[in-house]
Amino acid sequence: MTDSASASPDHRIAKVDLDEETIIWRNADIEQERKIAIFDLIEENTFKPLRAAERGASGPYHLRLAVRDGRLLMTIADTSDELLEELLLGLARFRRPIREYFAICDSYYQAIRKATPAEIETIDMARRGVHNRAAELLIERLEGKIDTDFATARRLFTLICVLHIKG
Repeated sequence: MTDSASASPDHRIAKVDLDEETIIWRNADIEQERKIAIFDLIEENTFKPLRAAERGASGPYHLRLAVRDGRLLMTIADTSDELLEELLLGLARFRRPIREYFAICDSYYQAIRKATPAEIETIDMARRGVHNRAAELLIERLEGKIDTDFATARRLFTLICVLHIKG
């Protein structure tokens, strides 16, 4: 996970883009989730691509996320958009968490409109649990490649989900 060097203000994401060609459809709820995740991610994150850092890159970074051939493509550049590295991450282990997250978010959005506060809280707790487990999985999959923290991984997982919306 993180150490004091990776918590340096330079080892962070300053800009994030999603490959719009990957995103087939999204509703207003998902668009709001995307905006919040990007805003929160830019405001506070820890992100240190280890190979780029070993070559002297110190950030901040521009991150572009896309899905190619069933894998997550993370394109990492510096602030002048010079490519530092590309990372392909298999998404097979994320299929179930993504499905679960979509299902629980659907329930949550419906509950907000018509359920009691107690019902909404129960669904939200389940949603956070799915999200937390997926963030832990992402940290595990990034181990040795990108040093990040739990909050950053949660926000990145939200963006990975946005890339998987098929309508």
